[in-house]
Amino acid sequence: MADPIEWLLNSDEPWTRYRTLVDLLDRPEDDAEVRAARAAMAAHPQVRALIEQAAAWPGFALKRHNDAKHPIYALSTLADFGLRASDPGISAIVEAVMAHQSEEGAFQTKLRLYKRFGGLDGEYWTWMACDAPTLLYALLAFGLTGDEDERVQRAVNHLVGLAEDNGWRCKAAPELGDFKGPGKREDPCPIANVYALKALSQAPELIESPAARAGAEALLWHWGPDCERKVYLFGLGAFFRRLKYPFVWYDILHVVDVLSRFPFVHDDPRFQEMVATLTAQADDAGRYTAASMYRAWKGWSFADKKTPSPWLTFLVRRIQKRVAR
Repeated sequence: MADPIEWLLNSDEPWTRYRTLVDLLDRPEDDAEVRAARAAMAAHPQVRALIEQAAAWPGFALKRHNDAKHPIYALSTLADFGLRASDPGISAIVEAVMAHQSEEGAFQTKLRLYKRFGGLDGEYWTWMACDAPTLLYALLAFGLTGDEDERVQRAVNHLVGLAEDNGWRCKAAPELGDFKGPGKREDPCPIANVYALKALSQAPELIESPAARAGAEALLWHWGPDCERKVYLFGLGAFFRRLKYPFVWYDILHVVDVLSRFPFVHDDPRFQEMVATLTAQADDAGRYTAASMYRAWKGWSFADKKTPSPWLTFLVRRIQKRVAR
């Protein structure tokens, strides 16, 4: 299979060029090409549009957690690209997010709640395990740390404290009472574990933590032979195995990317099988094309099912490099 590195470096996507230089070629941030790619990314019209979308936070009440057009996913995608709190427009977004923090420590989202699911009806600032970790991930990726902001450390501590022996379960704010998704209360929630692990991956001191190990095992258990059922309605069929971005919901690229951030899983046969399932989707040139897309992201290469995507290709190559290390 051909190495697509040169193709990535010649991409017209500055976010792909930037992350390729830094993550695949280990170029330092003060390298001239890295600085140029980063400046082009921050000024790119599509990135500026994402910043405007995220700046409207909360935008509108989140009705379903896989709504790809919600500002929470503009926020997380900017974090994936490598934007920082010091970049134009990002600091205001950071403050808007941190303006709503629960007493427990989780950052809140405006959610549309329905009486049939937990007693409350209407729009409320609150949190669930399938939204709060995404906000924390973005803040940490933007460069905020507990050393710099006590609010962020409170959120980290809260997230770690939510982990059970089998990972993160379906949890929500105390005011939501007995709210629980459609699954067994004692089961780990697959998407909550993906989101939580992604947030913890931004805290180096937590990479080997008991919480991270429990969360990773929850995802490996779901894939492995010991769990041959849907968990909270999340299955592992054809839809799960389709390449898709942004990282909104539970699919193979999202799960493998997150797990690859934790070196202790790299030798696990279950993880290696997931990687093989993912990399088998490359073309002869080592490039990857979306097999599914979010219509809200039409116009981005990763939402084009007919043409290889530089960004998707970069994401898989980064996984491969992490595993090779």
